[in-house]
Amino acid sequence: MPDVPTPIVIAHRGACGYRPEHTLAAYRLAVGLGADAIEPDLVSTSDGVLVARHENEIGGTTDVSEHPEFAARRTTKVVDARRVTGWFTEDFTLDELKTLRAKERISHLRPGCTAYDGWYEVPTLDEILDLAEVAATQYGRRVDVYPELKSSTYFRDRGLPLEEPLLRTLRERGLDDPPSGLLVQSLEVSNLKALAAGSQLRLLQLVLPNGAPYDRGQAGDPLTYADMVTPEGLGTVAEYAQVLGVPKDLLLPRSADGSRGVPSTLTAQAHAAGLQVYAWTVRQENAFLACDLRSSDLEQEGGDVGAELAALFDLGVDGVFADQPDVAVAAREAYRPRSLLDTAKR
Repeated sequence: MPDVPTPIVIAHRGACGYRPEHTLAAYRLAVGLGADAIEPDLVSTSDGVLVARHENEIGGTTDVSEHPEFAARRTTKVVDARRVTGWFTEDFTLDELKTLRAKERISHLRPGCTAYDGWYEVPTLDEILDLAEVAATQYGRRVDVYPELKSSTYFRDRGLPLEEPLLRTLRERGLDDPPSGLLVQSLEVSNLKALAAGSQLRLLQLVLPNGAPYDRGQAGDPLTYADMVTPEGLGTVAEYAQVLGVPKDLLLPRSADGSRGVPSTLTAQAHAAGLQVYAWTVRQENAFLACDLRSSDLEQEGGDVGAELAALFDLGVDGVFADQPDVAVAAREAYRPRSLLDTAKR
């Protein structure tokens, strides 16, 4: 019997379907639910410490608005060409950030997670790496960490580069080579190319369904994400990265009515270029599923995410980012390739 593919399961921002995202509790739960890797998004404090937040604006993911001592720090900035109003990590020291507590970002879809609002601190990269080391010992298996560098050009322009403190931390811990299992991600290109030239780290190039890498646009380069997923573009990505991080809608496009359409050939093309493919992001709530996989009109209810995962596995993806890692692990265990199912029917 042929081997059944075993794509890895990456806990997207931790088990953020069950706990507020980017908290030690979310990462710890993810490992317990069977995730192979945990994914922290990294931004910087004013004193140059890397912390885990999905973006540098923290009004939506912490209780900062409830702290009158920080009211005057609410401001408007342009981040990666987007005008954003709120509170920003680069305006807080680590000690100040540690006085805040995380809260659920999409409470209308995950009301259960709001029960944990106010419980957890904003974690540092060091704390996350410590957690992964302890969890690996506890569960008797490797627990990888896949950090994503957020808004790298923005932070570098403000004298708070992300890459140097990341490399310093990883080298101090002996995690700066492929056997460590660590994988660095970015939506930008220049930082990954620099890391490829100056380290042995495994790298993942993220792409979006449209638009362009912010850093390339700032440099006057017309490169778009669409260019990067052509056969020629994939070959270029493979010169500096080992993995392509692809939004699931590029792999499983939807029809005009929102139902499942014809799967794309992007996974096979990336494999032909020598790249692994990790799909993002699998979420079980109806709001994130094709309409023919939804269980009801209620956006927060769970739909048939197992069918979506099976379709991604059919394409041969090498990994999936999941908000509910236990669901992805269960789908992986239950999955049988179509070739095996066809053989069984004969």
